[in-house]
Amino acid sequence: MYISEPEVRALLTYKTLIPAIRQALIDYSAGRVEQPPRTILRAGNAEGHNNGWFAVMPAISGDVMGVKTVTFYPGNAGLGLHTHMAMIELLSRATGEPLAIMDGRLITEMRTAAVSAVALASLRPSQARTLGILGSGVQARAHLQAFRLVWPELEEICVWSRTEAHAERLADEARARAVSREEAAAADVVLTVTSSPTPVLEGKWLSTHALVLAVGATGASLREIDDEAMLSSFVVAESRSCAGRESGDVCFSGAKVQAEIGEILSGGPPSPAGRIVFKSVGMAIEDLTAARLVWQAHKARPN
Repeated sequence: MYISEPEVRALLTYKTLIPAIRQALIDYSAGRVEQPPRTILRAGNAEGHNNGWFAVMPAISGDVMGVKTVTFYPGNAGLGLHTHMAMIELLSRATGEPLAIMDGRLITEMRTAAVSAVALASLRPSQARTLGILGSGVQARAHLQAFRLVWPELEEICVWSRTEAHAERLADEARARAVSREEAAAADVVLTVTSSPTPVLEGKWLSTHALVLAVGATGASLREIDDEAMLSSFVVAESRSCAGRESGDVCFSGAKVQAEIGEILSGGPPSPAGRIVFKSVGMAIEDLTAARLVWQAHKARPN
C-alpha cells in the first residue's frame, strides 16, 4: 500500500496528531521506545551550507515499527523545490509485515509543528499573549496552524525574515505584523524556524519570562540562538541524547539540557518560572506516531 502526500493531507489532522505526539514524547522519556541515533550522510552535491544530507531514522513503539528516509537540501529553496523530502515505511511489530509506504514530507512538516505545540501547551507562561516568529517558510506556516489549536489566548503575531517580502507575505496570510528581528524576539513566545547556520536570536532581546521554541538549524554545526539566550534559560529538549548530538545551539553554547519534555508531561520536573528554551531536532518516534495515524485513518475509510 502506497499513501501519497495528497492522501496524507486528507487523513492527518493536528487535532489527532498533537495528543498522539504528546503521548509519544512521554513514552520516549519513560523508556518505552526503541530509537537508535539517526544515521546521516552528506550528499556532496555542493560546498558549504548548500551541501545536502540524507538520513535514516528507525524506531519501534507499541504495535508498529518504521523507518523514515529523509533528505535536506537547503539550496532547493532557490530552485522552487521543497528543502525536506521523505519516505516512511510502516511495519507490524508482531510479524514484520509491511503495512504501508507513505510520503513523509508532510508528515515531517506536521509532526515538527505538533511537537512544538505540545511544548507550547506545557511550558507557556499563563500570561503569554504575543508570538514572535523568526522565519517565514513552511515551518512557520505549519506552526501557526498547530498553535491556534492549543493557544486560544494568542492575541498578536509578529514576523521577521531575512527577506522582508517573505515576512510581509506571511504577515498578510496570518493577520500578523512584519517587524524587526528585535521586536519579534521581545514577544512572550518566540519561534525560530530558520535555516541559518549562525545565531539569529540574541538573548539580550528576550523578555525575562520568554518561552523560546527553537526548531530550525538542525545539525551539530548549525545554530539559531546565541550563548546568552541558551545559558540564561532553562533548557528543555525532546531528548537529552539527541540534542547533545544534533543541536549546535546546545553543543556550541555548552548549555545543559535540564529536562526532557516527556519528563515534564508525565509529572517530572515542574516547568520553571523564568526564561525557557525548548530545543527540538526531530525524532523517529514522532514520524512513526504520525505514520501510524495515517495508516489507521486510511484503513478506516469506506471502500
